[in-house]
Amino acid sequence: MDIEIKKVYSSENEIVIDLFDKSQKLYKQPSNTEVSKTYIKERLEKNNAQIYVAFKGENPNPIAFTLLYPKISLVSPKKNWHIGYLYVEIDQRKKGIAKRLLSTVLNFAKNEGANFISLNTGIDNYCARNLYENFGFVKEEYLSGYLYYQFNLQN
Repeated sequence: MDIEIKKVYSSENEIVIDLFDKSQKLYKQPSNTEVSKTYIKERLEKNNAQIYVAFKGENPNPIAFTLLYPKISLVSPKKNWHIGYLYVEIDQRKKGIAKRLLSTVLNFAKNEGANFISLNTGIDNYCARNLYENFGFVKEEYLSGYLYYQFNLQN
């Protein structure tokens, strides 16, 4: 399978809107393309997020995306990162695409000098939990219906 991972810049924000809107349904949010469009556009324009998308073959529409937020701390000068979203189209799951996206964002964060990347996932999201734990993320704590994971980049 020919998969290409590409960083999304603010001028390209439109390419991720549909996937972002679909990801909201996982959180039982109603579809709202305009809200999704505004959210993505603002995050990218203000440099408050990094977004990567996955393309399959010659298809111009992405099949997956991940969105990272900077995680800034007063006790550490390093900017760490939090994966806010990782979504793969349902018919494209179990094909290694999420692993490719995770590898990409881990390399990005490491190159940025981050100490770690974190994420949250639902307690009942067993597929995601399995993916993250097999990838090397360590479960750190439980947060009201969610689990917090962290991948340490400095070893």
